[in-house]
Amino acid sequence: METSDAAALHDNEPHRNDIAHRLNWLRAGVLGANDGIVSVAAIVVGVAGVTTDSGPILIAGAAGVVGGAISMALGEYVSVSSQKDSQQALIEKERRELAEQPEEELAELAAIYQGKGLSQETAHRVATELTAHDALGAHLSAELHIDETDIVSPWHAAFASAMAFLVGAILPMLAILLPPENIRVPLTFVAVLVALAATGAIGAWIGGGSKMKAAVRVVIGGAAALVATFLIGSWLGASGVVA
Repeated sequence: METSDAAALHDNEPHRNDIAHRLNWLRAGVLGANDGIVSVAAIVVGVAGVTTDSGPILIAGAAGVVGGAISMALGEYVSVSSQKDSQQALIEKERRELAEQPEEELAELAAIYQGKGLSQETAHRVATELTAHDALGAHLSAELHIDETDIVSPWHAAFASAMAFLVGAILPMLAILLPPENIRVPLTFVAVLVALAATGAIGAWIGGGSKMKAAVRVVIGGAAALVATFLIGSWLGASGVVA
């Protein structure tokens, strides 16, 4: 196969890093939606244990949606910003070392490939050719497993996390507000647990785990949260602590 044909074939093949990156984003989205479902459902069910009036339920739920989305976005922004700062520091360090001691860096790169099983001669040739093509990229990939062009934006991560939470929060809000008062709580329980089973199975499918086990774990956790908040709300309402 000619070099140009091989390059074209390589360009057309799916890249594992890209696929893994997209799957990570998808999994994060599923987890964010799961958080939205559980958090907001727990709030509205707890309030529904105190009162059947839709007004307080709507206010508490809306506060939970807004507060939760902002909290998720802020947490993701801080986390990804820290990761980005760390990666950029490593990139600058590697760039500086390449400028100040190129021969030592070339020997280090060759040693890495030799440690992976290549002969000394082949490893040196590979290191030399990669350095000539893109020295920084070669070292970042081999030494640090970093792609300079694939650093996640904190703003994108924050927005995606907030949107995922909002999408998940829609279900419990609709389930608690739309049905008649006498069935709103049990219907919310059913809708939330079904949704949690689905998100758990999807998350496990993305990660390659057992969909059944993941769904059961998430459903049990979600059910515990709903039961706890509803019982607390009912107790507070019955005791007169909350009028």
